[in-house]
Amino acid sequence: SMAEPARLQRILSQAGVASRRHAEELIVAGRVQVNGRTVRELGTRADPEADAVTVDGVRVRPPDSATYLALHKPPGYVTTADDPQGRPIALDLVPDVPGLFPVGRLDMDSEGLLLLSTDGEWAQRVLHPRYGCTKEYVVEVEGRPAPAALARLRQPMQIGPQEWTAGAEVRLVDSLPGRSLLRIVIGEGRKRQIRRQCEAIGHPVRRLVRVRVGAVSLGDLR
Repeated sequence: SMAEPARLQRILSQAGVASRRHAEELIVAGRVQVNGRTVRELGTRADPEADAVTVDGVRVRPPDSATYLALHKPPGYVTTADDPQGRPIALDLVPDVPGLFPVGRLDMDSEGLLLLSTDGEWAQRVLHPRYGCTKEYVVEVEGRPAPAALARLRQPMQIGPQEWTAGAEVRLVDSLPGRSLLRIVIGEGRKRQIRRQCEAIGHPVRRLVRVRVGAVSLGDLR
């Protein structure tokens, strides 16, 4: 219920202002006020109906209802809320809903299912590995990976300084002259993770399509 005192980060996430983690950063940075008083303590509670909660001076309103969208993102669009380089953003492709934000990333060169919502609490459950929401991809790579290379993808592997993956489900779907099709399922979302993994085994990605997030599938969405 939004009608009883709750932690500030929960109020901000449920109002669609930010994910809970980003909301914590806003609080620590001194950008959140309750009844005109700046609050920096993460354990602070407020009543979203009775207290005036603001971020950078703008009143946070409890949502009447949340919005959830599924988008078939084409390549060439970034999934940030805005882009300093002026590149097209995925939010340009959907209705203008106040508080709407992309749930997770899908890099500019990739395509497929992108979820968007105004519900920060739900977004946290989609994104955090502890909730077990898996993502499935169809990936075209150069060459034909040997069984040993596919086995490397299935195990935790290092893709950067002190950066390890948790392992993936990998299946070779098809092999054509000079390229292969893989189906990959992961439970995390590190930046350009699958591209970096495939690069590490010597089979760079030619095309990457996300076809499922949790129980939501891309299906025949144009």
